[in-house]
Amino acid sequence: MSILVTGSTGRIGSHVVQQLAASGADVRALTRAPEKANFPAGVAAVRGDLLDAHAMRQALDGVKTLFLLVSNAPDELTQAINTLGLARLAGVQGIVYLSVTRSSVFTDVSHFTAKHAVERMIEQFDLPATVLRPSYFFQNDATLEGPLTRAGLYVSPVGSKGVSMIDVRDIADAAVIELLRRDRASMALPRVSYELSGPDGLTGTSLAAIWAQVLGREVHYAGDDLEAFEGAVSARAPAWLAYDLRAMMHRYQADGAVGTPADLDRLTTLLGRPPRTYLDFARETAAAWKA
Repeated sequence: MSILVTGSTGRIGSHVVQQLAASGADVRALTRAPEKANFPAGVAAVRGDLLDAHAMRQALDGVKTLFLLVSNAPDELTQAINTLGLARLAGVQGIVYLSVTRSSVFTDVSHFTAKHAVERMIEQFDLPATVLRPSYFFQNDATLEGPLTRAGLYVSPVGSKGVSMIDVRDIADAAVIELLRRDRASMALPRVSYELSGPDGLTGTSLAAIWAQVLGREVHYAGDDLEAFEGAVSARAPAWLAYDLRAMMHRYQADGAVGTPADLDRLTTLLGRPPRTYLDFARETAAAWKA
């Protein structure tokens, strides 16, 4: 029996594939282009698309455990619901689903609401799943080299309420732990969920201060202008995505997304160590920029 990993070439999925392969698990990595894949030795590249039910039936045949990661897309909900339905038909015994924190609360953010609907299906059918709800990724800020190093500005409009961001490597580590736990079990295990948040409630001002410390120069928070943010995103991404991210930032500004001590304790116990800090991420990222 195998573990099937969707989103296998992305930031999180690639880490999951590498770690599962290193553990000796039987891994299948779903990809639209197996001929272009560069997976670790022993990983089977499987051609498939979450919207192609015929291909997914084949990909799920003989799979015991599924890592379901669906990227932000207009048809995200269809991809996820169909894949879970096909996994049930295939007799998959364990699922790790990547959702998002505040999915049931930020109902005006389309990709949050889509993930909440998927969680409702998991709950209604009592699927043997681990639901991981990560916060905003540290690595989203790895794209800010220009504004930070040239203009001295932190430009993501996260506001002043605080967001407990998380490193994608911690998300991948949590996913691998749960995938292996379910894959190695003799029977389907009960549902469980984890909020994945870092140790610090980060604001625009505190993030600018971290980058000032790391870069050794003045860095200021660019402010909460959502019109400017949406315009900047739409210059390099579809308009629907720019608005979706604007809606997310608006909720961060209005409500924040700070993790609780209890959630942090549970994540620390799951990982066997504290989650990484944004300061450490910023140091690593700045060093990579300089290199």
